[in-house]
Amino acid sequence: MSRILIVDDDPDILEFLGYNFESEGFEVHTAADGKEAISKAKAVKPDLIIMDVMMPRMDGIEATTELRNLPEFSETIIIFLTARGEDYSQLAGYDAGADDYITKPVKPKILISKVNALLRRSNVINDVGNKSGKADKKRLQIDKEKYMVIKDGESLYLPRKEFELLSLLVSRPGKVFLRDEIYAKVWGSETVVGDRTIDVHIRKLRAKVGEDLIKTIKGVGYRYEES
Repeated sequence: MSRILIVDDDPDILEFLGYNFESEGFEVHTAADGKEAISKAKAVKPDLIIMDVMMPRMDGIEATTELRNLPEFSETIIIFLTARGEDYSQLAGYDAGADDYITKPVKPKILISKVNALLRRSNVINDVGNKSGKADKKRLQIDKEKYMVIKDGESLYLPRKEFELLSLLVSRPGKVFLRDEIYAKVWGSETVVGDRTIDVHIRKLRAKVGEDLIKTIKGVGYRYEES
């Protein structure tokens, strides 16, 4: 049974979504704001969090940022479900570490289908890198068993999608991965993401592992270069 945490300051939404997910066999926990979400997440260790953006005390962006800074939540799936559909709001959501951004209203069956797709994908590590689970490079080592990146001897714990994207690029140094190929292998055809999703994740990876390691091939895609 998958455990989910639904975070929203509207009690009617919490009740409505909670009922629908429980009907599908989920273990449901709820929180009414960002601070309560962090406390509940630490207590129940959810497999997935559905997070509103605009909430009292602490909004969803700030709560997600705090959760992503905790190692135990670096791989937890976080979906934003909000009425805020502006581009800048979506970019802020992805920058904070969201795996998906869905605007209200959305039909419960569609939302549950997206949740199931993300949970299935989280249980299968993409077949990238070598079979030992480690890709040994001069400056980067990727340990897929521990979900950890070692850069110049320093351990980095990346959000799940950033880790999978980096693992894909590092698996074939010098190869140009097309944008469509990256979407298919990292996000999968069942998950709908925005056009800027890859760009946001690449920018965050460069800030963490180095600007010179990931090259942009304009209008085509990206490649990893060790030097």
